[in-house]
Amino acid sequence: MPNGKPAGVRCLNLGEDYRCKIFGLPERPALCDGFKANLDVCGTSREEALQLISILEIETSPT
Repeated sequence: MPNGKPAGVRCLNLGEDYRCKIFGLPERPALCDGFKANLDVCGTSREEALQLISILEIETSPT
């Protein structure tokens, strides 16, 4: 997503299995490539991760 991913919008590079379709490819954004999973963002389950990411998106939204 050239101008970034808006909050609440699914990444265009996320497959049906929730895996990055461009992992390891040169077109993968530097932000994604540098991301290191940790409990603060990922929690202990997919459900918790989605909850935490939603909170981060709201708290860092420019509006």
